[in-house]
Amino acid sequence: MKRPIRTLSLLASLSAAGLLSACGGGGGGVSSTAPGTLGVAMTDAPSCGYDAVNVTVNKVRVNKSATASDTDAGWTDITLSPAKKINLLNLTNGVLEDLGQTSLEAGHYTQLRLVLDPNTGNGLANSVVVTGTTTEVSLDTPSAVQSGLKLAHEFDVASGQRVDLVLDFDACKSIVARGNGKFGLKPVVNVIPTVLNGISGFVAPTSNLMVTAQQNGVVVRATVPNPTTGEFFLARIPTGNYDVVFSADNKAASVIAAVPVPTTTSNVPVSTVGLPIVLQPSLAMHSISGTVTLPAGFVGTAVVAAQQTFAAGPKVTVKYRGIDLTTPQYTLANLPTSAPLLAQYSAAGQVFAAKTDTVPGTAKYAVEASGTGLAAKTVSPVDLTTADQAAVNFSF
Repeated sequence: MKRPIRTLSLLASLSAAGLLSACGGGGGGVSSTAPGTLGVAMTDAPSCGYDAVNVTVNKVRVNKSATASDTDAGWTDITLSPAKKINLLNLTNGVLEDLGQTSLEAGHYTQLRLVLDPNTGNGLANSVVVTGTTTEVSLDTPSAVQSGLKLAHEFDVASGQRVDLVLDFDACKSIVARGNGKFGLKPVVNVIPTVLNGISGFVAPTSNLMVTAQQNGVVVRATVPNPTTGEFFLARIPTGNYDVVFSADNKAASVIAAVPVPTTTSNVPVSTVGLPIVLQPSLAMHSISGTVTLPAGFVGTAVVAAQQTFAAGPKVTVKYRGIDLTTPQYTLANLPTSAPLLAQYSAAGQVFAAKTDTVPGTAKYAVEASGTGLAAKTVSPVDLTTADQAAVNFSF
C-alpha cells in the first residue's frame, strides 16, 4: 500500500547564545540587544507516484546580506552533524523534527538557504522509490545543493522575539523523470505561513488518492490522506476561499467549491469520519503526454497540468507534474474520462451533483504548461474519450 504524504517539519529553533562562536560571524558585529529566535520547518506536498522521497538535510543558512555568496562572512548556520536523511513521506499532522538550536542576532535577513548533501557516484543521499517497486533510485541533484537552495523570502528578527518559517517542499513538482529509470531533483520550495490552520476531513481510501486546495486551478496546498482512515489535513493556508479537489486512480474527480478559510487559526472540516467523501468510479482512465521545449538557458521551474472548468463553477487542476529541464518529456497518467462531481461548500455537509458539465467537455482536458517568468500556454481540448493522447507539445 502506498504510504501517505506526511508533513515533514524540520524545526530549527535559533534560541540559545553563541551565534558568533558557532557560525564565524554575525553579519555586521555583535549586537548589544538580546538575540531573537528563528524557527524553520519544512512540509511536503504529494510526490505523485513515489512510495519514498528521501532528502538528506545538511544545514539551514541565513544572512542579512542579499548579495553574500556562500563563502562570504555573515552566515548563520544550523548544521546537522551528521547530515540527516529523511523520507518526506514518513511524517504527518504537524509533527516536527528538531534540527538543533543557535541564537540569531536581531535584524533584517534577506537570504535563506536550505543545504542538502549531494549525491556522489551511486550515492543515495537523495533518492526515490517508485510506486509499485521496492528499489531505491538515486536522485540527480543540482550543483546548488552544495551552496544551498536559495529561497525567496526576507524576514525580521526582533530582540527577544521568535520568528517561525515553514519551507514548503513540493515533491510533486520537484521530482522529474529523465527516462531510462533515472530521476532528477529540481527543488521547488516556498516559504508559507506557520500557524496550523487549514481544511480537514475524511475521504474513503482508494488507490493513489490526492487532495488539493486550489484557487482558479492553481494548487495552493496538497496532501495524501491516511491510507487506513482517510483522514486528511490541508495545513497552513492563507485566508480566502478554496476549491478542494479529490482525485485518484480509476475514480472520477470530486470538487467542493468555495471552502472558506476565514482566519489564520481556522480549521474548516468538509466531511466527518461517519460521512466521508466517497469518490465515484470512472468509466476509463487515459493519459496525456508530450514535450515542453523551454527557452535556451532557462533555469527556473516548470509545471504541466491537466485542467477542467465547470460550466457553472471553478477551474480545477486534476493532475500536475514538474517538467525535467534536461529531457522535456512529460506524462500525466490515469486521468478520468468520467465527468467530475461538484458540490458547493456547506457547513452542514456536501451534496454532489451526479454529473456536472465541464469545459472543454466530459473526458476532455485543457493542458497548461507554465514556468518561472514565462507566460502560461494551453492546449485545449485534449480528448481522452477513447484513447491516450501522446503528442500534446509546447514550445516557449
